[in-house]
Amino acid sequence: MNIETLRYAQAVSRTNSFSAAARAYGVTQPSLSNGVARLEEEFGVKLFDRSPRGVKPTPHGEHILPLIDRVLDALDTLLAETQRLARPVTEPIRMGVSPLIGAELVGRAYQAARTLKRPSDLILREADHEPLTNDLQAGRLDIILVPAVPGLPRFRHRVIAHEPVVVVDSASSAEGGPVELKEVADAAYILGPRTCGLTTFTTDLFHDNNLTLRTYPGEAASFRAVDEWAALGLGAALLPRSKITYEHASCRPLLQAGSPVELAYEAVWDCATPLGADLDELVDALTALAGPDPVLRRTEGQR
Repeated sequence: MNIETLRYAQAVSRTNSFSAAARAYGVTQPSLSNGVARLEEEFGVKLFDRSPRGVKPTPHGEHILPLIDRVLDALDTLLAETQRLARPVTEPIRMGVSPLIGAELVGRAYQAARTLKRPSDLILREADHEPLTNDLQAGRLDIILVPAVPGLPRFRHRVIAHEPVVVVDSASSAEGGPVELKEVADAAYILGPRTCGLTTFTTDLFHDNNLTLRTYPGEAASFRAVDEWAALGLGAALLPRSKITYEHASCRPLLQAGSPVELAYEAVWDCATPLGADLDELVDALTALAGPDPVLRRTEGQR
């Protein structure tokens, strides 16, 4: 079995796009599509269905694709561990963090780094999602902690926390309890720059629910500005609960079909480096410190 075709299938699953997966691997879309087709022929089952809305796993794919993830994770772990044995290093770990990543997660990462077989220092860099992913791909960072949005299929991913999302809409007369997304879909939403993972999350949330996203004509530079502008009544906003810094009378938990909408945060790293095994171990420790249900909760008195 060709390992590369397994990686192609994994990339399509993560990006929901044959063209995006092909760009990530630096191959033409026909080459990647043919590779996935050969894999489907070998398996004897179809993994993906294409539609105008994108690519989705078939029922067989829903069962097989997680098994492919497990196989590739095991292979990557094997390669990383052999690299650590063959070329031991004691370099610090360069970690990029999104502005949405709070002090709790950063502190957890420092604690995890001290528990490694080879305890390591962390060198942090804070930036928006896109600059961090660019630096990871260029080898200027070893690992990043960012909102979990599609992309970077060639790297390892693991969700390390998730956080409830709230909607702020000062124009709404409703107050108090949770509200369904479709009930607040007509508001004009304040967005940050496209390089921000929160903007991608908001856009994808509306798209995935067949809703039209109306936007405020300006653009905020950060999630802090989104919160400030929502407080001024310039538009509505979707924000992780911990990032609300102002008193909003109309700040309500957001639901989709009765379930809380949450923003997931993930670690993304490349295990095919001399630090690969240390990064695997770091993420394992980070996940263990988070516990079985890693939900970031607002602390008492936090604004």
